[in-house]
Amino acid sequence: MNWEMIFGAANAWALLGWVVLAFAPKRERVVPYVFFAGSGLLACLYAGLIIPLMAGWIPDGGPLGRPSADFTTLAGVMALFDSPGGATIGWVHYLAFDLFVGIWIARNADRHKISRLVQAPILFFTLMAGPIGLLLYLLLRQISGKKPDGAVLPS
Repeated sequence: MNWEMIFGAANAWALLGWVVLAFAPKRERVVPYVFFAGSGLLACLYAGLIIPLMAGWIPDGGPLGRPSADFTTLAGVMALFDSPGGATIGWVHYLAFDLFVGIWIARNADRHKISRLVQAPILFFTLMAGPIGLLLYLLLRQISGKKPDGAVLPS
């Protein structure tokens, strides 16, 4: 398999989704497309790669003689990421989930009338370091008063 090509294509596809999400003037019309064509297709790509890789049907391109890849031990996870296939699949996982979280943040922020200028750095942090962007948005919602009475979590 050409893992480098898959990695590059997934990156470009996710970046396109982020650009559309960040700059779409009528976001409520395009979010379903970004959701299904962005996160949805990345999730399909992930499933289409991780299942045959873990079943041993496709090679991961990693060095021979290393521990077998599995999700139950640190050594197994390290073995998975110690190959072009495992690293690519792990990256697609991040891309799909970070874009999903970005879509949720953008929709929720729009619903609560949070300015796109305020959203922009939060979406950037979500793109670059997913959990930090999510944390920033949760903190913004908590301190801004843009939440229902008595709510701790965004609605």
